[in-house]
Amino acid sequence: MLTLSGIAIVVIGFLVRANPLLVVALAAIVTGLASGLDLVAVISAFGKAFNDDRYVSIPWMVLPVIGVLERYGLQERARQLIGRVRAATPGRLLLVYFAVRQAAAALGLTSLGGHPQMVCPLVAPMAEGAAENRFADLSEADRQSVRAHAAAADNVALFFGEDIFIAIGSILLIKGFLEQNGITVSPLSLSVWAIPTALAALAIHGFRLLLLDRRLRRKAGNAR
Repeated sequence: MLTLSGIAIVVIGFLVRANPLLVVALAAIVTGLASGLDLVAVISAFGKAFNDDRYVSIPWMVLPVIGVLERYGLQERARQLIGRVRAATPGRLLLVYFAVRQAAAALGLTSLGGHPQMVCPLVAPMAEGAAENRFADLSEADRQSVRAHAAAADNVALFFGEDIFIAIGSILLIKGFLEQNGITVSPLSLSVWAIPTALAALAIHGFRLLLLDRRLRRKAGNAR
């Protein structure tokens, strides 16, 4: 029962609102000692776990870098850059991003994009800049709509694009579910049949993005 003492430490530590990292570390050390390991063995287990799973912490190291870049004007630079492209509209820009994001996901590069590292600091500000350049002043509702479409473009492109890549969790999940119901299918077949769905998603969502341009153009014309 002494090996369960780590649970008590976690509960007490969170109740008194102690530092979570210190609480979890102390609970792990106490659990290891109660299990018969010496202190050196427990610390060695910490080091091995960190070394084996160090790649998990890499994405978290990117977030502070993005925060610093935003603090020093990354979004403003993105707006200024896209404002120089006269043919750019929010719908066209997001359609291009959608196609690139979906193609990258189809190749298994699902991390080339995402809300914190791409949509928030770059894609959404660039879409807003294109809207301001084309349709003059935007209302707050229009700005929120452009940002929502930017987030949706990333989500939909990733969702329907990643299934084309054969070595992805969703393909294995579908295969397992079908086999439980007596349907045997290869991962390659699932990937191939995901292509028409991805193309349909590109066409349908691309149409929605072009409708965004049309709606903003109509509102700008009525304002004049």
